Amino acid sequence: MDAAFLALVVIILVALAFDYTNGFHDAANAIAVAVSTKALTARAALTLAAVMNLVGALLSTEVAETVGAGIIEPPANGQGLEIVFAALIGAITWNMITWWYGLPSSSSHALIGGLVGAALAAAHAVQWVGVLTNVIVPMIVSPLVGFGLGYLFMVAILWTFRRAHVSRANRGFRYAQIVSASTMALGHGMQDAQKTMGIITLALFTAGEIDTFEVPFWVVLAAAAAISAGTYAGGFRIMRTMGRRIIQLTPAGGFAAQTVASSVMVTTATVFAVPISTTHIITTSIMGVGSTRRLSAVRWGVAGNIVAAWVVTLPAAAAVAALVYVVTDLLVG
Repeated sequence: MDAAFLALVVIILVALAFDYTNGFHDAANAIAVAVSTKALTARAALTLAAVMNLVGALLSTEVAETVGAGIIEPPANGQGLEIVFAALIGAITWNMITWWYGLPSSSSHALIGGLVGAALAAAHAVQWVGVLTNVIVPMIVSPLVGFGLGYLFMVAILWTFRRAHVSRANRGFRYAQIVSASTMALGHGMQDAQKTMGIITLALFTAGEIDTFEVPFWVVLAAAAAISAGTYAGGFRIMRTMGRRIIQLTPAGGFAAQTVASSVMVTTATVFAVPISTTHIITTSIMGVGSTRRLSAVRWGVAGNIVAAWVVTLPAAAAVAALVYVVTDLLVG
């Protein structure tokens, strides 16, 4: 086994490790609301989310191709493996920091920030138009869409069921939340697992193992399995933030937030093929739903901390990745 192939194997394993951390870091996205409203127990919700993550990851690869080929110019030399390695270490580091503090930051943007930071440190071409259209614009628009649709959908539910018996309606919405949590996890698999697929495919292309930028089926299976296993491992620190600290939702509110978030994720993955943050969309959907009570019902201080984590994710992951690239290049060189 030569050094280049060994380096490729290491990078694939690191990418799958990132995928695993993505799973337990973002498990709360799919299930925290259902657990907080007692629609599901934590372990049952994690099992459901892991299975639906797996299914979602197997459905398409459009987002993978956007991440792998639309953020930086796919390098065709040994330097490209160093860039991918540094990007992954940057993303994993930021994931672990935000997990430790219970902040639901975006694993997607950590990975993309890592790619950009490593590429800049390597003086490699960044596709700034792709970063703007595929990352920055969706990062700004998707939270606004989540908040607005969450608010409107919850208003529609409140008006439709305004004469319903409260306990009977809550029981019905708890059952409905099982479906909405499933679709949320499906959308998470369609979005987040594909980002790791894109990174592994980028590494394979850089190493000359594949001639065209198409995701091999074994990569799809490996990434799907890794994120599913990570999801089952859970992320209880972030689950508490998502499920209770922003606002305590009713079963109807939980159903509304999850339905809106999953609809946006599936649509962006299948129609627009752009990588959006599942964390951003579910968090703002929760805020929108909670705002139908009154604006003060949302704990805006907690929400502000979350948004601050979103803002610094791209540059923080980029900075770590750039540092890792410089150190790696010195050691290898």
